[in-house]
Amino acid sequence: MDASNEQLANLLLQLYGKSDEAIFFFDRQGKVLSMNAAAEKILEKDVYEQMVAGSTKAICRTCKGYMSADEVQTCHACYMSEPHQDIGSFQVYFETKGRGVIPYSASIQTIDEATGVRVFMLRDLTDQYRTQDELNRKMMMKRVIKAQEDERKRLSRELHDGVAQEMLSSLVDLRVLKYMTIEEDVLQKVKQTEGSLMRLLDDIRHLSVELRPATLDDLGLEAAFRTHFKWIEKNYGLHVNFQATLETKRYENEIETVVYRVCQEAVFNALKYAEVDEVVVRLHEEAGYLHLFVADEGKGFRMQEMSPKGTGLGIYSMQERADLVNGEFKIRSEVGKGTVVLLKVPLKGGDET
Repeated sequence: MDASNEQLANLLLQLYGKSDEAIFFFDRQGKVLSMNAAAEKILEKDVYEQMVAGSTKAICRTCKGYMSADEVQTCHACYMSEPHQDIGSFQVYFETKGRGVIPYSASIQTIDEATGVRVFMLRDLTDQYRTQDELNRKMMMKRVIKAQEDERKRLSRELHDGVAQEMLSSLVDLRVLKYMTIEEDVLQKVKQTEGSLMRLLDDIRHLSVELRPATLDDLGLEAAFRTHFKWIEKNYGLHVNFQATLETKRYENEIETVVYRVCQEAVFNALKYAEVDEVVVRLHEEAGYLHLFVADEGKGFRMQEMSPKGTGLGIYSMQERADLVNGEFKIRSEVGKGTVVLLKVPLKGGDET
């Protein structure tokens, strides 16, 4: 053997010994001839001993079937049953030592036609599956939230352009009645009905804004926040100390929606549970990130509690929304010292127009 071949042989031996892939060598009858350390690591002791002892069915003790076009896990037409068949890539499931059933990407290849020796290799797909599941979860959540926002936008427009306009028309008709010659008791009833309709009209307009503020779509985050905070102060007496440097700057619709909803939820929680008269909100862009800061000096809660009163679902919702835009969400709270909500969203380079 010349030097280059000897070096190649040494490299292959190192690959065989150090590879994270489980590698088995089988003869034509299905008896294991050799296996590397990664292969030994996944086998239960009794399965390993049976393989070493030469049992051709030992692999069936740990194999839970492969994926076919018809079934996720099947033993029909087993990949070991045809000694002359090579399969470049397929998915198989193995019962592993201490980890349960694990999905693998597998291949089986004849490497010596004369003796029928085949190499069977397994690559763990757990991390890939976890990444894929997380990606699918995020994509599904994005679709759900987009569908929610689209429906909110539709309902908001219908309330504003349909119901509110019809009610306003009815109010105009009632006001005309006040200037007609009618009995005093009837006039009093008209005035009461007018007052009720005015309150209902205000409620509908507020509901329309809460579903999806038109200013968010038309003018952007800063304008939407200023309008929302004025309404909160007028109706609940909660002063929102708001500072922002965005002015008319625009971002991707998804980013604007996430930041608005997270802030809305944080301020709403402070309004309901913090027992304070003021909340501080800061919004600015810095070093390619959009930063949101919401803080109160209210009651606070214990962070170690999994579901603090009134905040469990809200915190989960804020975290889920932040994840959708690869944002970093943090919340700090201490009993008697208040709560701080932080959101940091990466921007993709440039404003959205």
